[in-house]
Amino acid sequence: MGTVFAIVLVFLGCCSNVVSLELMVRDFPGCGNIVTFAQFLFIALEGFIFENNFGRKKPAIPISNYVIMVTMFFTVSVINNYALNFNIAMPLHMIFRSGSLIANMILGIIILKKRYSASKYLSIALVSAGIFICTIMSAKQVNVDSEGSEEQGFYVLLRWLIGIAMLTFALLMSARMGIFQEMLYKQYGKYPKEALFYNHCLPLPGFLLLCTDIYNHCVHFSQSTPVKVPVFEAMVPIMWIYLLINVVTQYVCIRGVFILTTECTSLTVTLVVTLRKFLSLIFSIIYFQNPFTAWHWVGTAVVFLGTLLYTEVWSSVRAALRKPDAKEKKGE
Repeated sequence: MGTVFAIVLVFLGCCSNVVSLELMVRDFPGCGNIVTFAQFLFIALEGFIFENNFGRKKPAIPISNYVIMVTMFFTVSVINNYALNFNIAMPLHMIFRSGSLIANMILGIIILKKRYSASKYLSIALVSAGIFICTIMSAKQVNVDSEGSEEQGFYVLLRWLIGIAMLTFALLMSARMGIFQEMLYKQYGKYPKEALFYNHCLPLPGFLLLCTDIYNHCVHFSQSTPVKVPVFEAMVPIMWIYLLINVVTQYVCIRGVFILTTECTSLTVTLVVTLRKFLSLIFSIIYFQNPFTAWHWVGTAVVFLGTLLYTEVWSSVRAALRKPDAKEKKGE
């Protein structure tokens, strides 16, 4: 029952979060900082009350290690959101971030000296090919959309290339953070709720560097179209409602993933998160009518095929189908 509940939380929370984010990004492409700050503040307050016990509970993992992890986590979050300012469409943003398997494998080989099976390398090749196809098709779309002078078209393409570079850096940094976290858990044990709290609490002072941008978007949000809230009978700017929905759904999503990690194997968690990304992507394309060619669909299919191959879903399904056959033979 807990597993079903967790899967429902992941799908409802994460998919709703993507929708609310795109609703904000369409009107204010540079709103990533205020969204990230609101998410961090909400999760940090919840953790301070229920996990940290108002500062009375000592951390199981030394704070110095959390500072390193948080620096990487904060950098990845800000860069991923800020990349939307550089002509990066939301579907490409989601597909590119699905390439975390590539970054994790590369850094795992370099740092942890890991070796993988042939199927793992094949899956990484598929994911790489899928992202390459989508990236090239998006580059052509940028060229088509940038009508006007040759100089203006070059400027638009240059901004897009900067955005791609930012997403690549964030992808590698995220993989490095995952490896660092894996090493910490091996040394001190697993404390995901504690890590969730410190990952969102410690970066809060860093948002002072972004206070001007956050304040400007607060002003813009307050000037958005007001809508009537039925329960309170008050008029509230629509962007603040979108932000509230985004923060709550982000929390629901993260909580769902946490419950899932305690109920299921990592394989099941990866599969659920992958399917959630795919569903969010399809909904984003259909509902928001984002430009998506046949080649984009091919690239997307290859990315998720490679991801499923990496999680060894096919072998798990075969094993599950063989068990009933084995039981029948024993019965005979």
